[in-house]
Amino acid sequence: MSRYQHVITSCTLITGSGGAFEFTVNGELLYSKLSKQRRHADAGEILALFREYIGSGVMEYPQ
Repeated sequence: MSRYQHVITSCTLITGSGGAFEFTVNGELLYSKLSKQRRHADAGEILALFREYIGSGVMEYPQ
């Protein structure tokens, strides 16, 4: 996510019991093990959802 620090206002990972969590960006729910996807995220899935959220026109922050 650090490669997109120039477009993130806020990023929140809310954990719960039993490995449940929700991931929101700028107040929008992108992933929820509890209510949306109802399963654990696959490797790279959260980042892929974030990239989809910001759109393909946003370049990565230079390192």
